[in-house]
Amino acid sequence: MSQNPKTYFNWSSGKDSALALYYLLRDGDSSIEHLLTTVNSHYSRVSMHGLHRSVLEAQAEAIGIPLEVLEVPQNPSMEEYNKLMEEKVKNLKSEGYTHTVFGDIFLEDLKRYREDMLSPLGIEAIFPLWKKNTKALLQEFLELGFKAVIVCINHSKLDKSFLGKELSFELLGQFPKDVDPCGENGEFHTFCFNGPIFQHPIEFEIGEFLFKTYDNPSDQTQNIEFGFCEVLL
Repeated sequence: MSQNPKTYFNWSSGKDSALALYYLLRDGDSSIEHLLTTVNSHYSRVSMHGLHRSVLEAQAEAIGIPLEVLEVPQNPSMEEYNKLMEEKVKNLKSEGYTHTVFGDIFLEDLKRYREDMLSPLGIEAIFPLWKKNTKALLQEFLELGFKAVIVCINHSKLDKSFLGKELSFELLGQFPKDVDPCGENGEFHTFCFNGPIFQHPIEFEIGEFLFKTYDNPSDQTQNIEFGFCEVLL
């Protein structure tokens, strides 16, 4: 039996999660026994990324780590989300989990929120990518042979032409100067479909594009438009 701490991994389905998971598996200091992903039960899609649950499940199967899903309603309040997450974490704690992993890089408020939520429940949070240079991270991601496509954009930061594009060194050079190379400020989200953590690549096609408008939590006078592209198996 492994003496490494029993750990669940907060899996977003994108590149940062993939690289963070690669680090943990490579170093062998943690026993990663579950992926945990939040899914909007109304749409059956990964929150923020918009990836259909069936694609998420195919991704987990290709990685070879069991998937645990936290289902949330269509428009959960922060209070509702926190309550659902707390219940899920308590269940994982009862199963012997002591640690969890996130792919966050430099959002201090988000890191503090996660730690403040988990610490009272006896779960230690690990951040393998924390404070690393995002351009260097994306370059390493590509050099390791990972493959990912952009499946969601903040339309005020990136135009429609970036949707469905595969990440590459060339594409990195096409990002506007105010867009973080890893999209750490929410400029874009990705679907990772191949790389050293995968037992086999995921075969897929890019489908329709969809644009949706949301309330802006930081500016009530302006809405935010996000663009999504369908990933079809």
